[in-house]
Amino acid sequence: MTAGTRASKESVDGPANQDEGALQSGHRGRPSSGVESTAVRGASRRRLPIIASISRLIDVEIDGKTVRAPEGSTILDACAGLGVDTPTLCYSESLAPVNACRVCVVEVEGSRVLVPACSRRVEKGMVVSTDSDRVRHSRRMVLELLGSSVDMSLAGPDVARWNEVYEVDAQRYGPPAPASAAGERDRRRPGHHEAPDGLTAANVAQPVKIDDELYIRDYSRCILCYKCTQACGEDAQNTFAISVAGRGFDATIATEYDAPLTDSACVYCGNCIGVCPTGALMPKSEYDMRQDGTWDESKQTTTRTVCTFCGVGCNLDLHVQDNKIVRVDSPKDHDVTHGNLCIKGRFGYSHVHPAFPGD
Repeated sequence: MTAGTRASKESVDGPANQDEGALQSGHRGRPSSGVESTAVRGASRRRLPIIASISRLIDVEIDGKTVRAPEGSTILDACAGLGVDTPTLCYSESLAPVNACRVCVVEVEGSRVLVPACSRRVEKGMVVSTDSDRVRHSRRMVLELLGSSVDMSLAGPDVARWNEVYEVDAQRYGPPAPASAAGERDRRRPGHHEAPDGLTAANVAQPVKIDDELYIRDYSRCILCYKCTQACGEDAQNTFAISVAGRGFDATIATEYDAPLTDSACVYCGNCIGVCPTGALMPKSEYDMRQDGTWDESKQTTTRTVCTFCGVGCNLDLHVQDNKIVRVDSPKDHDVTHGNLCIKGRFGYSHVHPAFPGD
């Protein structure tokens, strides 16, 4: 395994599609086609209503403590009920689990490999270890490989805390290799293995892609968590404007035929931005402020309101700095939106600001 091996492809103990007892696997842990897997996807996508409708509770042992969990819930749900902090990067309650990032893996007694807590269903009498040496080693290596190949500086305070908890040292693979030129990574031959130089850590550093004034794509921060493709696909928007292209370390998120966003099927709902955990997808307004050094979350306030563009009733979280809207999101726990918006709700706020200074 080279320093550039993308950690989201496999865990230490086995590839993502070999989890014993996990969901039926297709591409990278996604359920395969068919009646049964469709039902699994439906049950996974909206977790809370499913659990609430189940009355039977089963006993599960987690780190020596017994917890009662609803049948059909996941190990991650049971851990949350017990107050166990389980790191996740590719998981979202509003999306079907894809088992991509591998930082939530736990050890289940009787299982040959570590299993993803986000998708593995609890079973009666299951014995789970979330902090064994094997689990800690796997999580540390995943975070180190990600940290050595991807810019994780905007991944949030949780990632920084996990790096400290698991004693992550992303620098042990060596200094980062030079960044790729614009379009260089897009032109690489799929599946072709580039021999490492043995001196530097391979990475995905590349120039930011700016196609318009709405949002940018900074793939030097992309960990291939698949959240954006799910939000664009069957879990939310059903536009399918983006998908995964390439293989191995050269895999990347791309539009059809790698066309600019303006020429793709993108409807600019920005739902991919709302689920991105690392800042790889970002509103252009936020990106410009970060480049200018004026973005300051400590000076920002968040106001929740209702979008007025139509009668659906989507909730908006307006992030305001210096009396100016700098970003718009939607609460993931809202009954109507589940964190999703349309182009008007997410980007249609310029009319709020005065046209000229002093107005």
